[in-house]
Amino acid sequence: MTASIAPIARDNLTTRVYEELRRAMMEGRFWPGHRFKIRDLATSLQVSETPVREALMQLVREKGLEMEAGRSITVAQLSLAQYLELRSIRLHLEGMAGAAATTRIEPREIDRLAAVHDRLIADEDNGRWFEAVRDNWEFHHSIYQAAQMPELLAIIEGIWLRNGPLVNYQYPHARPTYDGRHRHLDILDALRARDENGVRKGIQQDMIEGGRLLVKVLERLNDGAVTPEELRRAAQNGRLVSAAG
Repeated sequence: MTASIAPIARDNLTTRVYEELRRAMMEGRFWPGHRFKIRDLATSLQVSETPVREALMQLVREKGLEMEAGRSITVAQLSLAQYLELRSIRLHLEGMAGAAATTRIEPREIDRLAAVHDRLIADEDNGRWFEAVRDNWEFHHSIYQAAQMPELLAIIEGIWLRNGPLVNYQYPHARPTYDGRHRHLDILDALRARDENGVRKGIQQDMIEGGRLLVKVLERLNDGAVTPEELRRAAQNGRLVSAAG
C-alpha cells in the first residue's frame, strides 16, 4: 500500500508526512490492521525515518493507529460497538455540516458532486473497490468543506481518520444497498433545492441504509466467524465473503 503515498517535499517534513498519512487513512487507502514499516514508508515518501516516526506517533495519539508491544504500529481495527458509537456521533455532526453547506455550496460544486457520484457508481459496477472508497470520501468530504465550519470539519475528519479504513470491508463484501434509490441522489436534489432538512436526512439515511451490510460484516468479525485477513485477502482475489455468513 505504501506505493500509493506520494513523495514529500523537504520542508516541514513531519507535518507534511502526517497530513499525507492522515488523508490516506480518511480516504481508506489502508486496511484495518495494516502494519507500517517505518523504513519502507520513509523510502516510499523519500524522507528520513524521523519525520515518519513522529507522524505515526501523532496518529497513534489520535487513535487512528495502534502501537502494539511498544514497537509495531498498525491501523486501528474498530469493534462493532465502537463503530456504532461513532456512527451515532456522525449522524449528528455530519448532518449538521450538510445542513450548513446547503446555503453556501456553489451550483458548480453540486454539479461536480454529481460527477463524483457517477464515478462512484461506475467504480462499484466495475469492481474498482479502492476507487469507490475514495469516491465516497470525496463526495462527503466536499459537502462538509462547503459548510465553511473548520472546527466542525476537523472533528468530522478525526472520526473519519478512524472510520475510513473500515469502509474497505464494504467492498465487495457489503456493497451499500438502499430501500429506494441511492441516497446520494437525495442529497444532490436537496442541495439544489437548498433544503437543509433534506440534506441532513439524506446524509443520515445514507449512513444508516448504506452501512447495514457493513454492520453485519462487523458482527461476523465480532463473533469470530471471519477474520480481517480473510476479508482483505478475499477482496484482493475478487472473491465475496457474504455479510450474512
